[in-house]
Amino acid sequence: MVSSRERQHPPTWPDALSCPFDFSEALDFDPLLADLMARGPVTRIRLPYGDSAAWLVTTFDGVRQVTTDPRFSRAAIVGRDYPRLTPEPIVSPESVNVLDPPHSTRLRHAAARAFTKKRVERMRPAIERVAGHLLDEMAEHGPPADLAHHLSARLPHHTICDLLGVAPADRPVLLRRTHEMLTTAPEARRAAADAKRYLRDYFAGLVVERRRAPGEDLISAMAAAAPDDGEKPLNDEELAVLAVTLILSGNDTATCQISNIVHTLLTRPGQWAALVRDPERLPGVLDELLRFIPFRKGVGIPRVALEDVEVEGVLVRAGDFVHVSYLAANRDPRVFRDPHVLDPDRPVQPHMTFGWGGHHCVAAPLALAELRVAVGALLARFPGLRLAVPAREVAWDTATIRRFPLRLPVRW
Repeated sequence: MVSSRERQHPPTWPDALSCPFDFSEALDFDPLLADLMARGPVTRIRLPYGDSAAWLVTTFDGVRQVTTDPRFSRAAIVGRDYPRLTPEPIVSPESVNVLDPPHSTRLRHAAARAFTKKRVERMRPAIERVAGHLLDEMAEHGPPADLAHHLSARLPHHTICDLLGVAPADRPVLLRRTHEMLTTAPEARRAAADAKRYLRDYFAGLVVERRRAPGEDLISAMAAAAPDDGEKPLNDEELAVLAVTLILSGNDTATCQISNIVHTLLTRPGQWAALVRDPERLPGVLDELLRFIPFRKGVGIPRVALEDVEVEGVLVRAGDFVHVSYLAANRDPRVFRDPHVLDPDRPVQPHMTFGWGGHHCVAAPLALAELRVAVGALLARFPGLRLAVPAREVAWDTATIRRFPLRLPVRW
């Protein structure tokens, strides 16, 4: 007998729209998500996995409400077969991503200490050295070269592994395991579960080692850190789960977005050349690119309504699952003028690419630093950069919840 967890398609709910969120055509905006936005701010949907339907909130104000209102709980999904895009839930039950304040506060404080703007700024020279070395190798290889291989996949992974104190010999297998956890195919469920278990066991062992012999890495620092007033120090299990969360985050946004940003700039006439002429504009242009580019598919981790709550005029009942779409919120015309237009001169304003509220990505400052270093170095080293193949021939990831080119051949 097939269990609900193993079933690819959940039961049919008459009022819910089937939403596979499997659109993978370059970086075009998902037409299904655009249709849901046009239907209204809150829609009933069903996803490929899980035994329940969910509400999907797509407006900026609605997403902000759900992500900041304590009546919506992530912790309430633990132990339930919640609606999702992957056969195996990506997060562990103990992860900070499925804890609510105040329980999540202690873990987030510990992680946030590593990613303050001041500390990330101190890391910047090391990121620049790694990026420079990787681009030296790409230059020695000569054109055409695969930017995804030479830079996008390696810089963020090296940075987060270096931060966590992962031995260089262990890094390739950790990269492969993190990729396996993000797959969407039903037949990949066992591999995803194995990958989650492997990463958990790996970092559990590393935590024990760092307790015994501390180093200069983040795990050692978190293990030795004095807790804030009234907070307990992190135990070994919490440290291991937090390390898994951080390596997943470190291999997510920046890895996808380095290639995505370069592809976007190179496929829009004049955009790359304009930044070469005026690189001081890079921070503002990057902010607009992060808002505009749909670097993942559909939705992430849902919440559960703890009581009846009205969202954008729709009554969400206690016990209902609620998903938010940061991608849709970033295209809300009530917040962003001409939201489907990439406007390099758009005034900088808050967007939701790194999430919102209590689960805003704590590693966002590091991701931004990596993006600025990577794109800035490319502009300086390869001002004549261009795609080595027609844009239609670029191969895109179709196996995971992320959207990025598997290979990005470039010339200069």
